[in-house]
Amino acid sequence: MTSALVNLSGPQGAHPLEADLESVGIKVVGHTDLRSKMVQDIVRSAPDLVVCYDPLPDEELFKTAQAIGETAPRPMIVFTTDTDAEKIERAAQSGIHAYVINGYGLHRLRSVIHLAQARFRHEQLLHEELVDISSRFEERKLLDRAKGILMRARQVSEDDAFQILRTASMHTNQRLGQVSQSVINSARFAESVNRAGQLRMLSQRLVKLYFLQLAQVDSPQHSQLLADSVLRIDANIAILNKSLSKATFGDFLESVAASWAALKTELKVAPQASHIAHVDLLAENLLQDADKLTSGLEVAGSASPLHVINVSGRQRMLSQRFAKYALLMVLGDEAARDRSEAGLNGVKDQFEKALDYLNDIPLSTKEIRAGLDSASAHWEQILAGAIDIQRPAGKALVAVASEGLLDTFEKLTEQYERSMQMLVG
Repeated sequence: MTSALVNLSGPQGAHPLEADLESVGIKVVGHTDLRSKMVQDIVRSAPDLVVCYDPLPDEELFKTAQAIGETAPRPMIVFTTDTDAEKIERAAQSGIHAYVINGYGLHRLRSVIHLAQARFRHEQLLHEELVDISSRFEERKLLDRAKGILMRARQVSEDDAFQILRTASMHTNQRLGQVSQSVINSARFAESVNRAGQLRMLSQRLVKLYFLQLAQVDSPQHSQLLADSVLRIDANIAILNKSLSKATFGDFLESVAASWAALKTELKVAPQASHIAHVDLLAENLLQDADKLTSGLEVAGSASPLHVINVSGRQRMLSQRFAKYALLMVLGDEAARDRSEAGLNGVKDQFEKALDYLNDIPLSTKEIRAGLDSASAHWEQILAGAIDIQRPAGKALVAVASEGLLDTFEKLTEQYERSMQMLVG
């Protein structure tokens, strides 16, 4: 049986509408006098339709009808004695499905209800079609963006990129739009993890370069590398500030920016032996804040390959950190040397465990394998340089091998970032 919620307005007193509805087979499940509570009453009683009687409808009725359509849509009928043409137009705009003037007549009450229900069903069908068209249009935009990401990352044609997405769609039993959104999200988080990881590395690279200048190892070249690293941190922080949600990552970004501002100010002064400990401390603060940001992005990304990007990117930082500790063995005081010896052993253990992990995981290509082999060779060189760090040749080998490791893991991290497992999931 069709159910109805009834709203009566106008002079107080008995009105036949409820009884008439019951007499033609419509069950009245509720009666409401307050329009402000009409939506709540509809949600609570869940009628099939809403029937109102109002001899002089006002704007409150039309706004209520609009709220019903937006919140709890169902057929709505209004009976009135008002012949104002503007109100008739306003009723149509607000979503009233039958606006009946000068009574309803018991003999045609069911017909009016059927008319309102038919109009409501037609309206809902049009709405669903519009939503479907909008969804398809948005899906097409997502598909184009995802294809562009795959074309750039994998150096494939547009047709090949589409085939990759379609295959992933079939294998995961998802719509193309869902797979495309996954690719877009994965690429965005992968790039952010990579950039945040670069901040970790650069914090240690700057200290290493600072120490190399103090040790007078190819000073002009290292001055330029230091200046380039400063610009690179500025650029990465600017990009991350633009691309990441302030609500989610704003506190991490603010901490990184504050730590970097302190270190950057110190680096504007010519390298001095008396500033070694302070520069190192400021770099440690930046490292810790950048690491928190990187870990937060990895967790938020909810994609296991992000961990691989994080690990590979961390190897860049460890290569620079190892070189820093090796140089501190020569430049620092006794306390610094003791700390550096422990640091060297700790970094060596972390780096080699991570290298074993990257060699063992299946997320690999021919290029990645070659990169890992190159990393192992550079690692042996930097270990040899650290053993001979008291001699100029040892310092030079540490400088060259640490840059070689950095370059190798920069490329490896980008390759992991562009990997199919990362982009498609």
